[in-house]
Amino acid sequence: MDLSAVQAALSDKSYSALAHLCDELLLQAASKGATTDEWPYSVHLLAHLYINDLNSARFFWKSLPQEVKDTRPELAAVWRIGQCLWNRDYAGVNTAAQGFEWGPDLADFITAFLELQQRIFKLLTSAYSTISVADVAHFMGMSEEDATNYAVQNGWSLDAATRMLTVKKLKAQTNQKLDASKLQRLTECVFHLEH
Repeated sequence: MDLSAVQAALSDKSYSALAHLCDELLLQAASKGATTDEWPYSVHLLAHLYINDLNSARFFWKSLPQEVKDTRPELAAVWRIGQCLWNRDYAGVNTAAQGFEWGPDLADFITAFLELQQRIFKLLTSAYSTISVADVAHFMGMSEEDATNYAVQNGWSLDAATRMLTVKKLKAQTNQKLDASKLQRLTECVFHLEH
């Protein structure tokens, strides 16, 4: 079985494309009757979790033979992450991800997956103007103290009396380039309007 496309996606850090790629290759292997003993089950499962496709991850896990689940500790560790995501236990996601010694194929992938905190923080920034410390801690998978420190370091302000954080909205950057032709057209329009 040729897994070079999976290895190439991992080395290129094209993690978003891995779930679809693995699904397609597994279907091709199954249609040819090829053995899947060498299949990168852990990568395949993590790829579904990375794109937040929890249903596909769950069904992939259920489709695996019990022998594969029992003999691959890295696969079981990825599944613990999936269970935490399914149960919305975001603190457990970090604990499960950091509590295992990942192999070379998955170490960078897990690091990229854990950047989820930054993505969640950006989502919180865009969705809320004020939010409780407890909610930020829950969504970020941190203790309340760590979540408060993280938010304050990123420019949010804390009202200690109410334990509410005020979100600092990110300014949208717009780069306008004004070249000579646009300036000329504007001048002509203004001149036309005045005369």
